[in-house]
Amino acid sequence: MTHDPRAALAKRYFLDDLPGAIQLGARLNGILLKVDAGEQLTQWSRPFLASNGFHALDALVGGQSNWETFQRAAEEEQAERLEKASVKAAEKVAELAELAVTRAATAKATFAAMANDPVLRRKQEAKKLRHRFDVGYIENEHYGRVMALLKRIDNGQRLKEADVLWLRTEADCWTDELHKAWHALEAAALTKAWENGGDAWNAVNASAHWRKADEPERALGVTEAALAKVGRVPKLRSALLTTRGGALRDLRRLDEAKSLGCEAHELTPKDYRPCTLLGAVHFELGDLVTGHEWYAKAESLGAPPKAIDQDLCMLLARSPDQEQQRIREFLLHKDPDRFNWLNRWNGSQRPRDPRRP
Repeated sequence: MTHDPRAALAKRYFLDDLPGAIQLGARLNGILLKVDAGEQLTQWSRPFLASNGFHALDALVGGQSNWETFQRAAEEEQAERLEKASVKAAEKVAELAELAVTRAATAKATFAAMANDPVLRRKQEAKKLRHRFDVGYIENEHYGRVMALLKRIDNGQRLKEADVLWLRTEADCWTDELHKAWHALEAAALTKAWENGGDAWNAVNASAHWRKADEPERALGVTEAALAKVGRVPKLRSALLTTRGGALRDLRRLDEAKSLGCEAHELTPKDYRPCTLLGAVHFELGDLVTGHEWYAKAESLGAPPKAIDQDLCMLLARSPDQEQQRIREFLLHKDPDRFNWLNRWNGSQRPRDPRRP
């Protein structure tokens, strides 16, 4: 253990509870060094001792007491100092605790006042809505209408088609979160319509919306119930099989999705929709040649090229980097003019307009 002579000196004179008795250069430490060495103190030293309550040391220095008397008196002084310090520390703790209680009460009152302030309440509600739907900046001229529409969706109310189109285009507020929330509302409404009315086309549309709401399991539930009731009506059954196959594809159950796509194509060989499903499934299974053949067949049956490009973008976006490159190289080699947009593709789920720089 390292021996500290200054600490030992302060302890000998019953002043080790005071930092100034130990700190080199402090006035009290300097006085102790002189006293212990038997040196003469300055004329200001004794008044300093007396004014700071070091009466035992002052008496020792002045010759009014011997060492034994000093020790008893100095020990009593130290005990008194320690007692006062303890009381002061307890008072400080109590003071801080009271201050904390006061501040907490003030904060609570402030928040209560804010909660009762209609302006602040509306601002907080708007902030929560924008956070829920991940909506950032809104143009001042659109703010009121956008917030009203967000509130409708938050309350579980469907939107008019014109409002949806406006949010997508002019307001430019159609985020992924808003997209999923809106599709979930549509899906729920169409599912209810199917369950209440028995029109299986509502089940077909509900399934499509459940998929876009990122809830393919719900799509499987709807289509399973509908398939059990529609019998062998080719067009309707094909539509149910195709959308169900899409949900299975979302869940990476690709072999099952392929089987349903083939069954749907057999029922409606002139419908392009089963073909686009089979094109996507074969691409994701790694069979690019067969996948491209199914996509080409879909186009020949009337599938909009933009819809196929959108499908390919979504497929690419969720593929590993190496597979992305393989698919891009294959398509560009197969038809460089048709798939020229892939040279500009930036990784999004939407094809980039080739006319834009």
